Amino acid sequence: MKIEWTPPEPRPGLAGAWDKFIGPGATNAELWLELLGALGLTAVLTLINFTQRSELNWTTWQWLVFLLFAFDLSGGIITNATSGAKRWYHRPEQRFIDHVGFVALHGIHLAVVAWLFRDGDWLYFAIYYGWLLGGTAVILRTPLYLQRPLALLLYSGTLLLNSSLILPTAGLGWFIPFFFLKLLVAHLLLEAPFQPESISNRQAHHSGQRR
Repeated sequence: MKIEWTPPEPRPGLAGAWDKFIGPGATNAELWLELLGALGLTAVLTLINFTQRSELNWTTWQWLVFLLFAFDLSGGIITNATSGAKRWYHRPEQRFIDHVGFVALHGIHLAVVAWLFRDGDWLYFAIYYGWLLGGTAVILRTPLYLQRPLALLLYSGTLLLNSSLILPTAGLGWFIPFFFLKLLVAHLLLEAPFQPESISNRQAHHSGQRR
Protein backbone atom coordinates (compact mmCIF):
# COMPACT_ATOMS: atom_id res chain seq x y z
CA MET A 1 0.00 0.00 0.00
CA LYS A 2 1.07 3.54 -0.76
CA ILE A 3 -0.17 6.90 0.53
CA GLU A 4 -1.22 9.01 -2.45
CA TRP A 5 -2.24 12.61 -1.71
CA THR A 6 -2.73 13.87 -5.28
CA PRO A 7 -6.10 13.01 -6.83
CA PRO A 8 -6.26 12.14 -10.52
CA GLU A 9 -8.03 14.54 -12.84
CA PRO A 10 -11.81 14.01 -13.03
CA ARG A 11 -12.99 12.43 -16.26
CA PRO A 12 -14.86 14.56 -18.82
CA GLY A 13 -18.64 14.75 -19.05
CA LEU A 14 -21.08 13.03 -16.71
CA ALA A 15 -18.39 10.66 -15.48
CA GLY A 16 -16.44 13.71 -14.33
CA ALA A 17 -19.44 15.03 -12.41
CA TRP A 18 -19.62 11.68 -10.62
CA ASP A 19 -15.87 11.82 -9.95
CA LYS A 20 -16.26 15.24 -8.33
CA PHE A 21 -19.06 13.87 -6.14
CA ILE A 22 -17.32 10.78 -4.74
CA GLY A 23 -13.69 11.62 -5.49
CA PRO A 24 -11.88 10.72 -8.74
CA GLY A 25 -9.83 7.56 -8.90
CA ALA A 26 -12.11 5.39 -6.75
CA THR A 27 -11.21 1.72 -7.04
CA ASN A 28 -13.74 -0.93 -7.99
CA ALA A 29 -13.59 -2.25 -4.44
CA GLU A 30 -14.45 1.19 -3.07
CA LEU A 31 -17.34 1.59 -5.52
CA TRP A 32 -18.81 -1.80 -4.66
CA LEU A 33 -18.41 -1.17 -0.95
CA GLU A 34 -20.21 2.17 -1.28
CA LEU A 35 -23.09 0.72 -3.31
CA LEU A 36 -23.61 -2.54 -1.45
CA GLY A 37 -23.12 -0.89 1.94
CA ALA A 38 -25.70 1.79 1.17
CA LEU A 39 -28.17 -0.74 -0.21
CA GLY A 40 -27.66 -3.12 2.70
CA LEU A 41 -28.12 -0.52 5.42
CA THR A 42 -31.12 0.97 3.63
CA ALA A 43 -32.68 -2.48 3.35
CA VAL A 44 -32.22 -3.16 7.06
CA LEU A 45 -33.65 0.21 8.07
CA THR A 46 -36.59 -0.29 5.72
CA LEU A 47 -37.31 -3.72 7.12
CA ILE A 48 -37.28 -2.38 10.68
CA ASN A 49 -39.67 0.44 9.82
CA PHE A 50 -41.91 -1.80 7.73
CA THR A 51 -42.57 -3.96 10.78
CA GLN A 52 -43.68 -0.78 12.58
CA ARG A 53 -45.63 0.75 9.69
CA SER A 54 -48.97 0.77 11.53
CA GLU A 55 -47.48 2.75 14.44
CA LEU A 56 -45.64 5.14 12.12
CA ASN A 57 -48.64 5.76 9.86
CA TRP A 58 -46.43 7.57 7.35
CA THR A 59 -47.62 9.11 4.10
CA THR A 60 -46.13 8.10 0.76
CA TRP A 61 -43.98 11.25 0.83
CA GLN A 62 -42.61 10.37 4.25
CA TRP A 63 -41.66 6.88 3.07
CA LEU A 64 -39.94 8.31 -0.02
CA VAL A 65 -37.96 10.83 2.02
CA PHE A 66 -37.05 8.11 4.50
CA LEU A 67 -35.68 5.92 1.69
CA LEU A 68 -33.77 8.84 0.16
CA PHE A 69 -32.18 9.85 3.47
CA ALA A 70 -31.39 6.26 4.45
CA PHE A 71 -29.56 5.63 1.17
CA ASP A 72 -27.88 9.05 1.11
CA LEU A 73 -26.54 8.92 4.65
CA SER A 74 -25.57 5.23 4.54
CA GLY A 75 -23.68 5.76 1.30
CA GLY A 76 -22.29 9.07 2.50
CA ILE A 77 -20.71 7.57 5.60
CA ILE A 78 -18.89 4.99 3.50
CA THR A 79 -18.00 7.23 0.56
CA ASN A 80 -16.63 10.10 2.62
CA ALA A 81 -14.34 7.69 4.45
CA THR A 82 -12.73 6.33 1.27
CA SER A 83 -9.25 7.30 0.13
CA GLY A 84 -10.67 8.72 -3.09
CA ALA A 85 -12.92 11.12 -1.20
CA LYS A 86 -10.17 12.06 1.26
CA ARG A 87 -7.82 13.00 -1.57
CA TRP A 88 -10.50 15.02 -3.36
CA TYR A 89 -12.23 16.83 -0.51
CA HIS A 90 -8.97 17.58 1.30
CA ARG A 91 -6.90 18.63 -1.71
CA PRO A 92 -4.77 21.76 -1.09
CA GLU A 93 -7.16 24.22 -2.74
CA GLN A 94 -10.01 23.25 -0.42
CA ARG A 95 -10.47 26.09 2.09
CA PHE A 96 -12.21 26.42 5.45
CA ILE A 97 -15.26 27.90 3.73
CA ASP A 98 -15.46 24.97 1.30
CA HIS A 99 -15.66 22.45 4.13
CA VAL A 100 -18.17 24.55 6.05
CA GLY A 101 -20.25 25.01 2.92
CA PHE A 102 -20.39 21.27 2.27
CA VAL A 103 -21.55 20.62 5.83
CA ALA A 104 -23.94 23.59 5.98
CA LEU A 105 -25.79 22.42 2.87
CA HIS A 106 -26.88 19.34 4.80
CA GLY A 107 -29.02 21.54 7.01
CA ILE A 108 -31.70 20.77 4.42
CA HIS A 109 -31.84 17.24 5.84
CA LEU A 110 -32.49 18.54 9.35
CA ALA A 111 -35.09 21.03 8.14
CA VAL A 112 -37.00 18.34 6.23
CA VAL A 113 -37.03 16.03 9.25
CA ALA A 114 -38.19 18.85 11.54
CA TRP A 115 -40.96 19.80 9.11
CA LEU A 116 -42.12 16.48 7.68
CA PHE A 117 -41.58 14.07 10.57
CA ARG A 118 -41.77 16.31 13.67
CA ASP A 119 -44.66 18.67 12.85
CA GLY A 120 -42.46 21.74 12.41
CA ASP A 121 -40.21 21.23 15.44
CA TRP A 122 -37.83 24.09 14.66
CA LEU A 123 -36.17 23.92 18.07
CA TYR A 124 -34.96 20.45 17.05
CA PHE A 125 -33.58 21.98 13.85
CA ALA A 126 -31.92 24.91 15.65
CA ILE A 127 -30.21 22.76 18.29
CA TYR A 128 -28.81 20.18 15.89
CA TYR A 129 -27.88 22.66 13.16
CA GLY A 130 -26.10 24.84 15.70
CA TRP A 131 -24.28 21.80 17.06
CA LEU A 132 -23.33 20.77 13.53
CA LEU A 133 -21.97 24.16 12.42
CA GLY A 134 -20.29 24.89 15.74
CA GLY A 135 -18.67 21.47 15.83
CA THR A 136 -17.52 21.83 12.23
CA ALA A 137 -15.87 25.19 12.87
CA VAL A 138 -14.16 23.98 16.04
CA ILE A 139 -12.81 20.82 14.38
CA LEU A 140 -11.45 22.74 11.39
CA ARG A 141 -9.76 25.36 13.61
CA THR A 142 -8.18 22.73 15.86
CA PRO A 143 -4.60 21.51 15.24
CA LEU A 144 -4.62 18.50 12.94
CA TYR A 145 -3.32 16.04 15.54
CA LEU A 146 -6.28 16.82 17.82
CA GLN A 147 -9.02 16.80 15.19
CA ARG A 148 -9.80 13.06 15.33
CA PRO A 149 -10.24 12.81 19.13
CA LEU A 150 -12.18 16.09 19.17
CA ALA A 151 -14.51 14.90 16.40
CA LEU A 152 -15.17 11.69 18.31
CA LEU A 153 -15.82 13.68 21.49
CA LEU A 154 -18.34 15.87 19.68
CA TYR A 155 -19.92 12.82 18.07
CA SER A 156 -20.29 11.23 21.52
CA GLY A 157 -22.09 14.40 22.60
CA THR A 158 -24.38 14.00 19.60
CA LEU A 159 -25.30 10.49 20.71
CA LEU A 160 -26.12 11.80 24.18
CA LEU A 161 -28.35 14.51 22.70
CA ASN A 162 -30.14 11.95 20.56
CA SER A 163 -30.63 9.38 23.31
CA SER A 164 -31.17 11.43 26.45
CA LEU A 165 -31.99 15.09 25.86
CA ILE A 166 -33.96 15.30 22.60
CA LEU A 167 -36.70 12.79 21.85
CA PRO A 168 -35.64 10.81 18.74
CA THR A 169 -37.91 10.96 15.72
CA ALA A 170 -40.21 7.96 15.36
CA GLY A 171 -38.82 5.67 12.65
CA LEU A 172 -35.70 7.82 12.38
CA GLY A 173 -33.83 6.99 15.56
CA TRP A 174 -30.81 6.23 13.34
CA PHE A 175 -30.95 9.56 11.48
CA ILE A 176 -28.97 11.81 13.83
CA PRO A 177 -26.21 9.22 14.51
CA PHE A 178 -25.80 8.54 10.76
CA PHE A 179 -26.02 12.24 9.86
CA PHE A 180 -23.29 13.39 12.24
CA LEU A 181 -21.11 10.35 11.57
CA LYS A 182 -21.11 11.23 7.86
CA LEU A 183 -20.23 14.89 8.41
CA LEU A 184 -18.19 15.32 11.60
CA VAL A 185 -16.22 12.09 11.34
CA ALA A 186 -16.24 10.66 7.81
CA HIS A 187 -16.05 13.95 5.89
CA LEU A 188 -14.17 16.48 8.02
CA LEU A 189 -11.26 14.36 9.24
CA LEU A 190 -8.13 14.35 7.12
CA GLU A 191 -6.90 10.76 6.87
CA ALA A 192 -3.98 9.32 4.95
CA PRO A 193 -5.39 8.20 1.57
CA PHE A 194 -3.95 4.73 1.10
CA GLN A 195 -3.91 3.45 -2.46
CA PRO A 196 -3.09 0.01 -3.89
CA GLU A 197 0.45 0.07 -5.27
CA SER A 198 -0.63 -1.08 -8.74
CA ILE A 199 -3.10 1.80 -9.13
CA SER A 200 -0.60 4.36 -7.85
CA ASN A 201 1.94 3.19 -10.42
CA ARG A 202 -0.64 3.31 -13.21
CA GLN A 203 -1.71 6.84 -12.28
CA ALA A 204 1.90 7.99 -12.12
CA HIS A 205 2.47 6.49 -15.59
CA HIS A 206 -0.52 8.33 -17.06
CA SER A 207 0.55 11.55 -15.35
CA GLY A 208 4.01 11.22 -16.88
CA GLN A 209 2.48 10.71 -20.33
CA ARG A 210 0.41 13.90 -19.98
CA ARG A 211 3.54 15.89 -19.12
